[in-house]
Amino acid sequence: MGHMTELLTAATARIGSLLTGVDRLGVAFSGGVDSSVLTALAARALGRDRVLAILGVSPSLADDERTGAHEVARFLGVPVVEVATHEGERAAYRANGPDRCFHCKDELFSRIGDEVDVAHRLDAIAYGENADDARRPDRPGSRAATAHRVLRPLVAAGLDKAAVRAIARELRLPCADKPAAPCLASRIPHFAEVIPEKLRQVECAEAALRRLGFGDLRVRHHGDVARIELSPDDLIRAVSEPLRGTVHAAIVAAGFRFAAVDLAGVQSGAFTLPLVQVGCD
Repeated sequence: MGHMTELLTAATARIGSLLTGVDRLGVAFSGGVDSSVLTALAARALGRDRVLAILGVSPSLADDERTGAHEVARFLGVPVVEVATHEGERAAYRANGPDRCFHCKDELFSRIGDEVDVAHRLDAIAYGENADDARRPDRPGSRAATAHRVLRPLVAAGLDKAAVRAIARELRLPCADKPAAPCLASRIPHFAEVIPEKLRQVECAEAALRRLGFGDLRVRHHGDVARIELSPDDLIRAVSEPLRGTVHAAIVAAGFRFAAVDLAGVQSGAFTLPLVQVGCD
């Protein structure tokens, strides 16, 4: 416990130092562990009344994620402002190339600048990229942050995924053990158009599987086929009775014709990494 408290104290001090001169900070907030830890550390360093959690809302945000984000913000005692984003109106976003996340984050940061920044007298905007994320080649959203001069305090403080998780557990955040939950558009293969109907199918299928007790999961949209990625412990349960038939029925009810379970399990960056790693050795 002593080491953990030391980590939390040092992280708070480091974030406070990085935010020197910032009176009011807006955090692009999702309720995931990274943005929640950033919000928590900023609130400890600056004061809860000087930090605003900004939640982008669009068809790519699942209702469960939206609800969860508000629960975490309430736990932190930090106010939340929702901003409607319209990335679906951008042709480049719908085209769903490997740079899709750039267009999504560019839309979010643009909306924050247009609708939130001045209204709430914010001095700076930050978002929860961590030190491990910064080293990955499949993070085009980082380019949007740079273009909009959005701060990345977790990266600057050298906090990687393990440190962020450790701090979340030390603070007993409701999301401390929450699996990563990329936006729903990440379930659609690149160059297949992102449209609201596909996002609704994915959201419906994943919500149904969670109600059946499955934890970390993805439902990838391959037209008529839903490719289900599960943790190794859940694979056998999904294809065995009594759940096999129920899983199939849930996927069909979401609008797919076929349900396929991927033996490789949950794969972060499944669609993007193969495209951006070419020539990246």
